[in-house]
Amino acid sequence: MKRIIGIVLVSIGCTNGLLAQQDPHFTQFFENTLFVNPAYAGSKDVLNVTGLHREQWVGFAGRPVSSTLSVHSPLSYRSVGLGLTMVNDHNGPVDQTMFYGDFSYSLKFKNKGKLAFGIKGGFNLVNVGSASLEATDQNDLNLLRDVRNNVNPNFGFGIYYHTPVWFAGVSTPKLLEQSYDGSKTNVEKRHYFANVGGVITVSNAWKIRPMAQAKFTTGAPLSLDASVAGIYNDRFYIGGLYRLDAAFGAFVQYQITSQFKLGFATDFGTQEIRNYNYGTFEVMGSYDFIFRKTGVRSPRYF
Repeated sequence: MKRIIGIVLVSIGCTNGLLAQQDPHFTQFFENTLFVNPAYAGSKDVLNVTGLHREQWVGFAGRPVSSTLSVHSPLSYRSVGLGLTMVNDHNGPVDQTMFYGDFSYSLKFKNKGKLAFGIKGGFNLVNVGSASLEATDQNDLNLLRDVRNNVNPNFGFGIYYHTPVWFAGVSTPKLLEQSYDGSKTNVEKRHYFANVGGVITVSNAWKIRPMAQAKFTTGAPLSLDASVAGIYNDRFYIGGLYRLDAAFGAFVQYQITSQFKLGFATDFGTQEIRNYNYGTFEVMGSYDFIFRKTGVRSPRYF
């Protein structure tokens, strides 16, 4: 069974030159906006540190395992935001470790809206261990070569508009289509992201927060995540997610203090592969460092 699973995973990765999932998915994608859009840097008006860890298809050999850590803050000149994103993604024979710095500049409007423009730059450290793979065709040009510490520099940009009650953004975090292994077939494809969401007050105790994220890339189907959460007393979050033609998800989060939030999520696959694994699980932690002595800040929902 493990051998069959390995073949399935490599087929997913190598068909058409790695045009399937290259960047990791997250059920709590709304907690990881800086990863895809540098214009998000500084938008929370505090120094924020957020970590996410995802175990996908537990029980599969070579399953996707992804971890991210993001740090961002506005500067004293509050139109400028800086951020740092670190990602480790293991998927079959491919290990990627990404380090990116983010810069944003915001224009402010009288309606309390802000339009931010952002750029990101950094590199992707790639390791490919394909020696253990069993190929049916040794001359398959899409089969990755063994690679150790291949450094792929890259940069991207984004636009993010937000008010206290809704937001929208577009971005492409990696503009350069770099090769994983020096070939012309196994490359990092350029991805385009679009995000939108908001918060609706239902009563004194309850709010509803719908969100969506779309991802486009050449040679792969549209990836669309739609999420909705109920928020009770600005502390308890419970919600669900639908990933187009792929999965349903559920998550709970709790604002333990005004600065620290903890979350847990799980996915339920809609494809046949769901019958051969124990599910997908994800944990999240987020902390706001508040240095200004101007009272408690207003709750932030995105």
